[in-house]
Amino acid sequence: MATICVTLMIYPTHAQLNATFYATTCPNVSTIVRNVVQQALQTDARIGASLIRLHFHDCFVNGCDGSILLDNSGSIQSEKDAGPNTNSTRGFDVVDNIKTAVENSCPAVVSCADILALAAEASVSLSGGPSWNVLLGRRDSLSANQAGANTSIPSPFEGLTNITSKFSVVGLNITDLVALSGAHTFGRAQCRLFTNRLYNFSGTNNPDPTLNTSYLTSLQQICPQNGSGFSLANLDPTTPDGFDNNYFSNLQNNQGLLQSDQELFSTTGAATVTIVNSFASSQAAFFQSFAQSMINMGNISPLTGSSGEIRSDCTKVNGS
Repeated sequence: MATICVTLMIYPTHAQLNATFYATTCPNVSTIVRNVVQQALQTDARIGASLIRLHFHDCFVNGCDGSILLDNSGSIQSEKDAGPNTNSTRGFDVVDNIKTAVENSCPAVVSCADILALAAEASVSLSGGPSWNVLLGRRDSLSANQAGANTSIPSPFEGLTNITSKFSVVGLNITDLVALSGAHTFGRAQCRLFTNRLYNFSGTNNPDPTLNTSYLTSLQQICPQNGSGFSLANLDPTTPDGFDNNYFSNLQNNQGLLQSDQELFSTTGAATVTIVNSFASSQAAFFQSFAQSMINMGNISPLTGSSGEIRSDCTKVNGS
């Protein structure tokens, strides 16, 4: 008994997550999730990037607890309405489709938080990226934290120092930051998230000097100065829907789309530059680090054991 108590003290909560959590209760869960994601990708090339982003925005607010999926209700102010998420996060319908398919096979067993983690892995591996054993056993939150979503999620407009500290607060280091930023090897971003770099960077009335000039011209065509802030540009102009290491070569060529992307390479003396160079020269090194950093992010403060619940509908707390 004493040994058990000591063991529990040594390992933090995430030690309770494991790759075989549903081995007996829902053995096909990974396949079910993968099939729904694969189907969604056939009609929406962006969906993989959208799904991994949901997991990221979930984990950075109160841990990976599915809180981002909760809709507004009497007692809940939805994280969907927070600045980083409103008119921006998407893929909730696919999460609901996954949940329905999983519930049909294994009712009241698999959490929405774990579905987000599994969907992120499926999205990456189906797009040509690495596979990894997703650790499972998270439970779903009973509340949301809209204020936390407004302050904790890294912003594309922030400096590298701020973003590094937001990663550090949740236990992620500089390698995690660079590796996870590499998820911008696929997906899109809305013009409003980077037009400041095209026309009036930091109040200079000039474009961001770190922007490649021909890339700048092509972006100005997609995002005219007074155009719709909701038009879309590819995060990776070279292979927009494939998961590879081109994102890092793009940064070396001053073709990072967001300020927060390009800063990883263009911030003089930053520890991130060496890591960018390493990932640009070796896709295998990037894939290995990315998989580990996704596991690290998935370990942020999960609810386990008897904490939280297994939601039957990802958008609302049971019984509400």
